Amino acid sequence: MLTQLTPVLVVDQVEPGLAFWVDRFGFKQVHAVPGPDGKLVFGSVEKDGIEVMYQTKASVIADHPAMEKELDGRSIVLFITVDDINAVEKAVAGAPVVKPKHDTFYGATEIYVREPGGHTVGFAQMGTGS
Repeated sequence: MLTQLTPVLVVDQVEPGLAFWVDRFGFKQVHAVPGPDGKLVFGSVEKDGIEVMYQTKASVIADHPAMEKELDGRSIVLFITVDDINAVEKAVAGAPVVKPKHDTFYGATEIYVREPGGHTVGFAQMGTGS
């Protein structure tokens, strides 16, 4: 019945978010939709079955003006399991840290950072923590 979940992150600018995944984790950009000014209004990246989409707040409002009041804040956190938390920690170096690398009570080692659009992204290696 359900076969895939792909988040669409609503942001002010698409390009920095795409670069976060491409430059740090080797994702491939698969979609790029420019607006009238040449800047992207939509874009997506993909790697190993994981896809992240970005759309500008302005383009969402242009398509659906009633949604403007629903687009305040950053209430989504992406939680991604990984096989090498140390490699992830190196890849996210320089990104704003929300919560430094730490062990959890449920046996994972995690790190949380903020991607350029302002959303929190958590990375967890399972079976390594306390």
